[in-house]
Amino acid sequence: MTNNATAALVDSLNGLLADLFTLYVKTKNFHWHVRGPNFRDLHLMFDEQAAEIFALTDIVGERVRKNGAPTLTGIGAIADKASLKDEPRADLAPEAMIEQLRDDNAALVEVIRAVKAAATAAGDNATEGAADDWTDQAQQRVWFLTETLG
Repeated sequence: MTNNATAALVDSLNGLLADLFTLYVKTKNFHWHVRGPNFRDLHLMFDEQAAEIFALTDIVGERVRKNGAPTLTGIGAIADKASLKDEPRADLAPEAMIEQLRDDNAALVEVIRAVKAAATAAGDNATEGAADDWTDQAQQRVWFLTETLG
């Protein structure tokens, strides 16, 4: 394990952490603001997905700390590091909400794959193995959101 490989891993983990926080807030935004004939089902699905995403933030943050580095420290650090885009609107149609979350979760899969590659290069077997579970969770969210669109 080299210092450069560990630094690259930490950078990718902090990027993932920023994307998780961004996706969490977006999912909660949609949970709070969804409306229409499928309100209840979407409201509950968005809340379940938000809880799953939020649970990962602590795990990812602790992987950063276990690699001897600091995590993101606030909203500004999250905004600077995130590759996913925020959605400030509260008036989107339910289909647009679902499409955004589907696309963001699919993009998150690619971010997680980059973390796994960095973990392999750094010799961090724990992060490498955990990335498979994180990928599966994101892929399941993509699947549910895709099937909801019909």
